[in-house]
Amino acid sequence: MSSVVISGDTSGAITLSAPAVSGTNTATLPAATGTVMVSGNMPAFSAYQTANQSVSNASYTKITFTTEEFDTANCFASSRFTPTVAGYYQLNGQVQWLNACVGRFLVHIHKNGTYYKRGTDINATNFGGVVSTIAYANGTTDYFEVYVYQQSGGSLSTDNSYDQTVTWFNGILVRTA
Repeated sequence: MSSVVISGDTSGAITLSAPAVSGTNTATLPAATGTVMVSGNMPAFSAYQTANQSVSNASYTKITFTTEEFDTANCFASSRFTPTVAGYYQLNGQVQWLNACVGRFLVHIHKNGTYYKRGTDINATNFGGVVSTIAYANGTTDYFEVYVYQQSGGSLSTDNSYDQTVTWFNGILVRTA
């Protein structure tokens, strides 16, 4: 295998290596500036609830996610995703109720503490809802959280009966800015 090494101005180096297989492989760099992403530095996370959470009637409540399945860039903490790479992120969340919500129910994503994208908005008996969006993050201060609102006339509890399959939040970098 042959390699090309490019040394930095003050320290460090980049090594480009061709695979030890026959044939031609091409990597094309765009005519633009920016960060080149490789599988090791693309933020991605998945978290879920392991304890039911009480949600009061007619209130917006931040959902807590207590267990991380993975967090490739250490960007998820305290039920909040704060990506460290500027770019566009696919974000997804689901909230499941322990008992049916009879009344209005919303699940949505907040960006920087403010209502951002709405998912499910149902005025009927429902056991849960989802939200999904692509959102821009500046890579330094932007953060995302999942909130719910329910209007059933009383408090409800989220459901964690099946661990990571019912109340969860995940996201991944789609492309850099």
